[in-house]
Amino acid sequence: MKQKLLNLLLAFGVVGIFSAQGYITPDTNMTYTLDDLVALSPSTISVTGTTYTLVDDLTISASDALIISTDVTLEIGADKRITVFGTFNVTANNAMFTAINTAAPYDGFRFEEFSVINIQNATIQYGGGLRVLTETFTINNCLVTNNVSGVATGGVISLSRGMPQITNNTITFNQTAAISSGANTAVSPYIFNNYIEGNNQANSNRPQINMAITLVDEPIQIIQNTIKGDRNLTLVGGISVSDLLGAGVVNAVIDDNIITDNRYGIVMQSNNVSAFVRNNVIEDNNTQDVPLQGGSGISLIASIEGNNIIASGNEIRRNLWGITLQGESMINLGDNVGNVGQNVFSENGNGGATYALFNNTPNPLMAMHNCWDEANAPNTLADAEAVISHQNDDPSLGLVTFDPVDCAFLSVEDLAFDQLAMYPNPTYGQLHLDQNTSFNHMNVYSIEGKLIMTKHLQAGSNEMKLELNSGIYILEFHGEYNKAIKKLVVK
Repeated sequence: MKQKLLNLLLAFGVVGIFSAQGYITPDTNMTYTLDDLVALSPSTISVTGTTYTLVDDLTISASDALIISTDVTLEIGADKRITVFGTFNVTANNAMFTAINTAAPYDGFRFEEFSVINIQNATIQYGGGLRVLTETFTINNCLVTNNVSGVATGGVISLSRGMPQITNNTITFNQTAAISSGANTAVSPYIFNNYIEGNNQANSNRPQINMAITLVDEPIQIIQNTIKGDRNLTLVGGISVSDLLGAGVVNAVIDDNIITDNRYGIVMQSNNVSAFVRNNVIEDNNTQDVPLQGGSGISLIASIEGNNIIASGNEIRRNLWGITLQGESMINLGDNVGNVGQNVFSENGNGGATYALFNNTPNPLMAMHNCWDEANAPNTLADAEAVISHQNDDPSLGLVTFDPVDCAFLSVEDLAFDQLAMYPNPTYGQLHLDQNTSFNHMNVYSIEGKLIMTKHLQAGSNEMKLELNSGIYILEFHGEYNKAIKKLVVK
C-alpha cells in the first residue's frame, strides 16, 4: 500500500523531498514563490498576511529557482538554514529576512557553487550571515545588520571565488567582519558605495573588510565606501587585502573611500602586490592606541622586494602613523613620471612625535609633490624632513626622495572649506555648519549626480535638517569666488 501511494505521488508530480534536512525542492527545473512552498510543505513554511515563517531547513535544488518579487517578511527559526544550489532572486522593493526570535538567530544562507544569486532591497538581520561559494552573486541596496557567526564565520558576507558584486549596501554592527574571503581562495569582488560601520562586534583581530588573495588579472575594487569603526572595538581594523599564506597575488584598486575610527586604515601584506590606493580619506584610525601594534593610516608588509603600489591624492590625518613600511615593502607616493603624488598628511603621530611616513625598510622610495604637514602649508623641505623617518635618521633605512614638496594643490577652495566645520558626518539628517566665511549656498547631489536640493547659507553658523534616505551624497559649496565638494554619509 505504501509503495502504491509513493508511485501515485510520483505520477502526479507532487514535488519536494522531506528529510532530516528539511524541505528540498525536487530539482525539476521549477520556479517557486514562497506561496508555492507553503502549499507544498506547510509543515516547513507557513504564512500570515505577508509574513512567512520557516521552521525547518530549506534547500533550493540546482535546476530550481526561488523568486521573491513582492514585499514580504520571512521569519526563520533558530539554527535553520537556507541553502541554494539553483537560483535565488529577490527583487521586491522591501523584503526582510529575520529570526523568529531575535535572541535565537537562524543559521544563515549558504549559496553553493554555480548557484545564481541576486538580492535587491532586502534587510538581512539576526542570522548567521551569507556563505557565498558561487561566482554569480549580487547584493545591492540592502541592510545587513546584527548578524552573528553562523554558516558564515569569517564575515557576514563571506566570499570564495569570482567577482561578486557588493554595491550600495548598509552593513552594520554584525558580530563578524562585514566582508571576508578565505585565506587561500582567490576572489576579486566589486565593493562599491557601501556604508560599513561597527562590524566585528566580537572585537577579534580582524578588519571590517578582510580580504585575502585576488584573481591575477582582475583586481579587487574597493571604491567609494565609508568604513567607520566603533571606537570601543580596539582590535578592529578598516581594510586588509593580504596574502598571509604566500598562496597567490594581491591585485587591488582602493579608491575614494572614507576610513575612520578603526584600529588602522588600510593594510596590505603580500610579496606579490599590484595596487592603486587613491583619493581616500583615512582619519583617526587609532582606537587601540598602542603604536607598536598598529594605528597606521596605510601599513605595508612584505618579505621580498618588487611590490608595485601607487598611492596618490590620499588624505591621511590623526592616525598613530601616517604610512608605515616594513620588511621589504615598497610604495610610490609621487614621481615625475606617472604619479602626481598630492597626498596630504596631518597630525599623524604618537609619543609626542609626528610620523607622516616611516620607511622601516632598506628600500628607496619616491615621494614627490606631497603636502607633509597640512597645518603648516606651504611646506619647506625641513618641514617634510621633520615628519619622515628614513635614511637621514637611520643609515640602515632606505632614502625617501621627497623633493619637491607641494601643498599648492590644496586649492583656495579646499583651504576655505578647512575653515568650515561640518558635523556630524555620518549623520541621521541633522547637519551643522560653523565658521562659514566663504560660501553662500550648498547643492546636495545623489551619488549618481542628480541634484536633490539647494540650501542657502549665511555667514557664521548654519543648522539644517536634511530629509534624505540613507546613503552617500555629494555636497557642493559655492561662494562668490570659491567652490568646494565634500561627501556626506546619511545613516
